[in-house]
Amino acid sequence: MSTDKTYSKFTTEFKVRPDDIDMFNHVHNSIYFDYVLAARYEQMETYYGMPMEKFLELGYGWVVKTAYVDYKRPLGLGDYFLVTTGIVTLNDRGCRAEFDIKFKKTGKVSCDGWFDFVLIDLKTGKGMKVTEEMIEKYSI
Repeated sequence: MSTDKTYSKFTTEFKVRPDDIDMFNHVHNSIYFDYVLAARYEQMETYYGMPMEKFLELGYGWVVKTAYVDYKRPLGLGDYFLVTTGIVTLNDRGCRAEFDIKFKKTGKVSCDGWFDFVLIDLKTGKGMKVTEEMIEKYSI
């Protein structure tokens, strides 16, 4: 099953914290992954109505299979920024979520990219099919 549709995008605001900064005095490259995952976590509850806790209660988990990030401009200490994410493909095997991180003040892109997520059974650690109920909830 594959869906050929357009999905909603949602935006979450954050501020760079002191512990995000690396020895070059900007956000360490790995922290951008944290920002995207934190935004997705918040958006799952706020917009999709099926938070990560619900998946965990059911014995499921979303894991990153592949991630791609294109870094353009570094964020620095105290910068406010917006993380916009949205599903671009969703099917019974998983989903791809695109993102961009923009400076709140200027709207310029700090980085963008995508994550491929697969659904796993927490007991076995193996991939499983995404249910129709899940696809319906996330098809907004």
